[in-house]
Amino acid sequence: MFVLFSFLALPKSYAGFADQVEERTLSNGMKVLLLENHKAPVVTVQVWYHVGSRNESWGKTGLSHMLEHMMFKGTKKVGPEVFSKIIQENGGNDNAFTSADFTAYYTNISADRVRIPLELEADRMANLLLRDEDFKTERMVVMEERRLRTEDNPQAYLAEQLETTAFQIQPYHWPVIGWMADIEGFTLDDLKVHYRTYYNPANAVLVVAGDFRKEALLPEIVRLFSSIPKGASPDQKRASDQQQIGERRVTVKKEAQLPSLLVGYHVPNLTNPDGYVLEVIAGLLAGGKSSRLYRKLVREKELVFSVSADNSLVSHDPNLFSISVDPLPKKEIKEIEAAVYEEIDRLRKEPVADGELQKVKNQVEAAFLYGQDSLFYQGMALGEYEMAHGWRKADDYVPSIEKVTAGDVMRVANLYLISDNRTVAILEPLPPAEGKRPAAGPSGLERITR
Repeated sequence: MFVLFSFLALPKSYAGFADQVEERTLSNGMKVLLLENHKAPVVTVQVWYHVGSRNESWGKTGLSHMLEHMMFKGTKKVGPEVFSKIIQENGGNDNAFTSADFTAYYTNISADRVRIPLELEADRMANLLLRDEDFKTERMVVMEERRLRTEDNPQAYLAEQLETTAFQIQPYHWPVIGWMADIEGFTLDDLKVHYRTYYNPANAVLVVAGDFRKEALLPEIVRLFSSIPKGASPDQKRASDQQQIGERRVTVKKEAQLPSLLVGYHVPNLTNPDGYVLEVIAGLLAGGKSSRLYRKLVREKELVFSVSADNSLVSHDPNLFSISVDPLPKKEIKEIEAAVYEEIDRLRKEPVADGELQKVKNQVEAAFLYGQDSLFYQGMALGEYEMAHGWRKADDYVPSIEKVTAGDVMRVANLYLISDNRTVAILEPLPPAEGKRPAAGPSGLERITR
């Protein structure tokens, strides 16, 4: 979750969420998080469900994403696709997304119309109609989505293969969108069971951020949602992989213009202080044009045109620290891979200079703080942290980054960024079939992440 901002220093008086958020739990178990902010006459209404691909099973991968599509197919009160039409007619916008850990729905709308999305969300939480004709059509849509976004996208397919190879038992093994054979095999009964199991107040969190008065809005929320039957909160415990005891490698051969390299290391999440050290390491390695990998691979050796590092801090289970490299034409993957490991070895053997460390910590903190500049992203931060291990964890971010020392960087790099803990995925480009254009190069693609 690293984004570069070139700020040299940040104000030390960081105001976190704890003093701003009102948390309530309704009688049916639904958690409500209210964040008043009157800087603009708008609100974001978000409903988060504790269900994603990690809650699925072998042969049923992709059910959570499929159900996300079906949530727009209507209720007895609201016809198919009418949800979004109502929101748009009232000047708002809405969407939804599924991850390994959660499924979330959001509406951004004028503050004086906040009750509209609340009424619509309460209705489909309790009264969704799952019809066979809608299901068959939408299953075809999801299959085409998988073809376009994964199977015809070499870099996305490579990322999928990296995770499949890195995780053997843990359910991060399978893709959020699901395997094609599983999608083809979905039944309407599968979706109905998934909906009944996971779409209930005890397994949901409502986040509202923006220009409202909680003493006026909370009674409306109680009126709309509290009558929905409680249901059960499903067990969220899942099996974890054992410690990796040797490097794993996977090669993907697909039609593409250029090769690509992905490297992943098993690392802890935000429940372990080392997770925050890895945020700093991501910045040191690939946080902008002054970072170590950019200087070495792009400027000095002229081997690649882009390099990035990502630490999956806010996840329910331990996840991956990954490095992605897009080589220049006619450059050897072996040389590029060796150069990446050389920079990682430097972190393991040489303490980072105080000036470089402080600069990167400032950048990481700035990315986190300025990433919450809008009401929508404040709501997103609350929801994502709540789905991982509680929204209050968001307030630990800046203080935890401040504590990172050069010794921490060396210790954590030696603990996790080692060859035996590494999974490597390489894309070997194939020439296009006759009469067919090759897939777009990495620079023209949006990389699919969790």
